[in-house]
Amino acid sequence: MNPEFPKLSKPAHRALANANILKLEDLRKWTEKDLLSLHGIGPSAIPPLKAAMKKAGIAFKKPGARK
Repeated sequence: MNPEFPKLSKPAHRALANANILKLEDLRKWTEKDLLSLHGIGPSAIPPLKAAMKKAGIAFKKPGARK
């Protein structure tokens, strides 16, 4: 389990790893909607991720934003 992603279930950790999301910084490339489309990521995974991202000063990609 990745210590950068606290309070997530094992399926959520696996989903992030399978999508090559290995650091909080990697989440900048994803919208919340896209992240929720991953098998293993449910609505309960978003609040702890947002909290960790806010603490690190980063945010999800805005819908419609270019990479």
